Amino acid sequence: MTFEPVDLLGWAATIVLIATLARQIHKQHQADSVEAVSTWLFVGQMTASVMFIAYSALVGSTVFVVTNSLILITAITGQVLAVRRRRNVGPRR
Repeated sequence: MTFEPVDLLGWAATIVLIATLARQIHKQHQADSVEAVSTWLFVGQMTASVMFIAYSALVGSTVFVVTNSLILITAITGQVLAVRRRRNVGPRR
């Protein structure tokens, strides 16, 4: 695996994006209402991430394989936290 100087821009973008997504997941986890977290958002994000991982691998872009894999992990983490929270809150009356 070799890195070109231009790859540094891609890796920097990855760091910014993942930090932003991690902060959003934390904020949603701390929110009073679990209704604000859309299951379909996570389903769409996970589907797109898997497709982008495959595409990135096919075109040979390590930066995007890693980035999209991390995005997939954030989507899964967000969904797991939302499901746990919904279970703890229970149905609305």
